Amino acid sequence: MICFSPRHDLTLAELSVEGIAKVVDAWSDVAADLGSRFSWVQIFENKGAVMGCSNPHPHGQVWASDFIPSLPLREDRSQQEYWGTHGRPLLLDVMEAEVADGTRVVCQNEHWVIVVPFWATWPFEYLLLPRFPVQRLPQLTDEQRNSLAIILKEGLTRYDRLFDASFPYTMGWHGAPGLDPCEHWILHAHFYPPLLRSATVKKFMVGYEMLAEPQRDLTPELAAERLRLSR
Repeated sequence: MICFSPRHDLTLAELSVEGIAKVVDAWSDVAADLGSRFSWVQIFENKGAVMGCSNPHPHGQVWASDFIPSLPLREDRSQQEYWGTHGRPLLLDVMEAEVADGTRVVCQNEHWVIVVPFWATWPFEYLLLPRFPVQRLPQLTDEQRNSLAIILKEGLTRYDRLFDASFPYTMGWHGAPGLDPCEHWILHAHFYPPLLRSATVKKFMVGYEMLAEPQRDLTPELAAERLRLSR
């Protein structure tokens, strides 16, 4: 478990940029430590009771395993295949295409971009991408970590202001597995919030969505526009 602050009432969004930067450092330290001994290190946060968080003190978790779980394994294979065909990292090309288009970009700075990806399942889903090649959290420079803290502050504040409530979500980092060089891999983070129309109206994955294919209630472009306006 990683506690974000000595204060029990401050979520990650409510911390200062300096406070978030300390969390980024903690994520990086634990990724370096456990990554030297395990095949996969999953850093994540479940925020809010609706996401199963039973401890009110804002915190994240870290699980480590001696195997690569199925979802990051699929990401690894897709990135390897794209690299083999194009000689470029898949997610850097995704980032550049999203920035060029602009309609799904929520916020950006010199080093990072937050988008609602075109494949998003959850209404206000985020994909946090670097604007530079990097495979793992410990590789980030001090400048890149501070820039990451800034965009996390902005992106999570937009969540809270969307429905004027502390926005629940599950988020997690996906970095290159193991310690071997992985030029095909790009570090990124996923944010999956369940809210749909208000602070009390959720998106439910049921029926056809569980048995056949997820369905969106609003387009990624509209979701991104609403988030851009939630200042």
